[in-house]
Amino acid sequence: MDLNYLDFDYSEDSEGVGTFDAMASTWPDQVAAVQAEVAQVLDWAHASFPDRRGPLDEGGEWDYDLQGQQEFSAPEIIAYDEVARRFTVQVGPAGRPRHTVTLAISGTAAFCAAFREQFGLD
Repeated sequence: MDLNYLDFDYSEDSEGVGTFDAMASTWPDQVAAVQAEVAQVLDWAHASFPDRRGPLDEGGEWDYDLQGQQEFSAPEIIAYDEVARRFTVQVGPAGRPRHTVTLAISGTAAFCAAFREQFGLD
């Protein structure tokens, strides 16, 4: 399966639990595409490892954390008054929101191997 927005990094703890972390930060036009990719990943996990999602330290085989955030930025006009030795700042109107989604998906060695194979990760 091809993923255009989610680019996963992998880490592993001392107990062999692997975690794939991805973050996508886009304009509003791409939010639906990012959500579709997240759904694709989670749908695969639920279908491939049904009824095995849960905290790994409580016997689950895989689990995930999904979060989102909107950020607005506004331009600043900054001027320096060399006589008064201070700055003045005028804030302009806020621009378009930037949407950021983070997905962390953790699992056992078997889950991580299947995840790598499914999504073509090295």
